[in-house]
Amino acid sequence: MSADQVLVNRISRAVRERLADARAERDRSGQGRMTAGDERHFTRQLIADELGRLAHEHLSAGGEVLTEDVEHEVSEAVFAATLGLARIQPHLDDPDVQDIHVRGSESTWLKRRDGTRHPAPPVADSDEELIELIRLVAARMGRNERRFDAASPELNLQLPDGSRLFAVMDVSSRPSLIIRKHLFSLSSLDELRDRGMIERGLQSLMSASVQAKRNIIITGGTASGKTTLLRALLNEVPLLDRIITIEDAYELGIDRFPDLHPDYDMLQARPPNIEGHGEITMLDLTKMSLRMDPDRVIVGEVRGGEAFPMLMAMSQGNNGSMCTLHADSSRTVFPKLAAYVAMADTALPVETVNLLIATAVHLIVHIEMIDGVRRVASVREIVDADGAHIVSNEVYAPGPDGRAVPAYPLRDNTLDLLEMNGFDVRLLDKPDGWWDL
Repeated sequence: MSADQVLVNRISRAVRERLADARAERDRSGQGRMTAGDERHFTRQLIADELGRLAHEHLSAGGEVLTEDVEHEVSEAVFAATLGLARIQPHLDDPDVQDIHVRGSESTWLKRRDGTRHPAPPVADSDEELIELIRLVAARMGRNERRFDAASPELNLQLPDGSRLFAVMDVSSRPSLIIRKHLFSLSSLDELRDRGMIERGLQSLMSASVQAKRNIIITGGTASGKTTLLRALLNEVPLLDRIITIEDAYELGIDRFPDLHPDYDMLQARPPNIEGHGEITMLDLTKMSLRMDPDRVIVGEVRGGEAFPMLMAMSQGNNGSMCTLHADSSRTVFPKLAAYVAMADTALPVETVNLLIATAVHLIVHIEMIDGVRRVASVREIVDADGAHIVSNEVYAPGPDGRAVPAYPLRDNTLDLLEMNGFDVRLLDKPDGWWDL
């Protein structure tokens, strides 16, 4: 541990104690908690006080005081340790960093937005220090009471900036921390086109599909950009449509665009408390959402029994609903959906489940990582169910380089509907797509 880190830890402990005392005093006096802005300002004042006290000690002992640059570095490190994530905070603040992987006190890796991975210095001097940091974050930033110990070896929560934190201990060889950062600023199809995820034809097709209230499932692997695309499609929804979002954690950020979505409600799953009570699952939320008079139900990620009420909602009038789902191709969505419906204990035969899927879902949009760039690779139109099989047309299929290009024609009634909602059918005439324009 460096001398500077020793100093940072010393001042951080003092600041945290004084901050805790101030919070307790406000609770006793009935003042309530400080706002986030007030707490940040107060913490800065406490840090300045401690640094002033340190300078006085050094001068009284005939020692040297910290230089202005060193004092600034210590102040920022203490602030990060008090209200942020200590030595992890600079990576959180770096806009080029997408994911942060920490394994114990030795290994830290950063995944950048260009797809490259780089090692970084350790963020803790021991595994115990990393565990203590994770517990501090859980106590300070979690919405509900959270444990992180041998009895509760995993932690899943959202950070104030919207990033997703997952930590595990005891069942892993070393305590591990993974943070996935979300780009809420990427919120339109125009921006995704500029970044190369879609081209002109796909942009027009997707915008018209949302306007035409087609039910859409977005698929892809981990970190492929499913949530980013779903967020952009959400912002194509007409102004007055009532939207209910259902998420394991608030990642869509619909509340960040109130001018685009004035009538909405956000639902988030909740784990059980430390006594094992109070859990609210995605399945519970999906059922709740149907009682909230939605025009569109948006499920952040389907991975269990919530698939059944979602499909029922889609097939019973809540057209224009959307969700994401992990899959390695647009075709493998169908058996996964059937398996998820089975998790809801419906006891429905596969033929009935497939008929429900064919009735409920209109389009599958699949994303792949191609040459380090997230790109739409396939769009599949659902046509019908034939017993144990679902009939679909891949209207955009991977071209020679993996990027989606026009393939099988859309059905006439679908094409007419999309054209009525703004789709430019001339964009289907370029067989290699419009990627280079």
